[in-house]
Amino acid sequence: MNYLANLLTGLSLICGFVSLIFSLESHYTFASWAIILAVIFDGLDGQVARLNPVENEFGKELDSLVDVVSFGIAPSLLGYIFVYRDFHLWATTALFIYLVCSIVRLAKYNITPKEKLKDYFYGLPTTVSGGIIASFILIYRKYTQLPPHFIFLLIVLCLAFLMVSRVRYLNLDGLKKISGNKRLLFLIAALIVFAFVPEITVFSLLVLYLVFSPFLVRKIV
Repeated sequence: MNYLANLLTGLSLICGFVSLIFSLESHYTFASWAIILAVIFDGLDGQVARLNPVENEFGKELDSLVDVVSFGIAPSLLGYIFVYRDFHLWATTALFIYLVCSIVRLAKYNITPKEKLKDYFYGLPTTVSGGIIASFILIYRKYTQLPPHFIFLLIVLCLAFLMVSRVRYLNLDGLKKISGNKRLLFLIAALIVFAFVPEITVFSLLVLYLVFSPFLVRKIV
């Protein structure tokens, strides 16, 4: 199981690296979808790792380092090149704060005892924040009537704050407990909507998690 989990982590890293390349080549849609694909691989990696009764310290550290690339550096570079090419000072400041907070979030996770992370995390997961930035850019790219760039600046700073906050967010085990037997039905419904409006579906699901997860945590603790 450790090898499979590490392989999935490696696939997430590949997606993060590919996103960086696409961003530098101005292929913003591909860069965004690469980050979202990294989110999926990261989730699968976590589920596979949980099947192993013995904690894999190497895999844990590797996962965090990969997350820095895929959900810290890649979204920061994508956001800067696409949204803020002509807004250098504020872009650099906001996205650097985001990058620092993502690293701090992962470092805090690594030193938190496992028993305290049974059903939830402290702070917004970097996978969610990276996915929100990527999906927002997909929507921004498709619907040009969206609000001006400073809205994106506010989103970035809010995500940065939430990552280092003490707000509790459900992990995959916690989500399973909350959803119960409705998981399959919810997944089918999400896939149907995704087929028609994929970028809006991804953004909406992640924002719903961001808003409601702290309240749902109270039901299982």
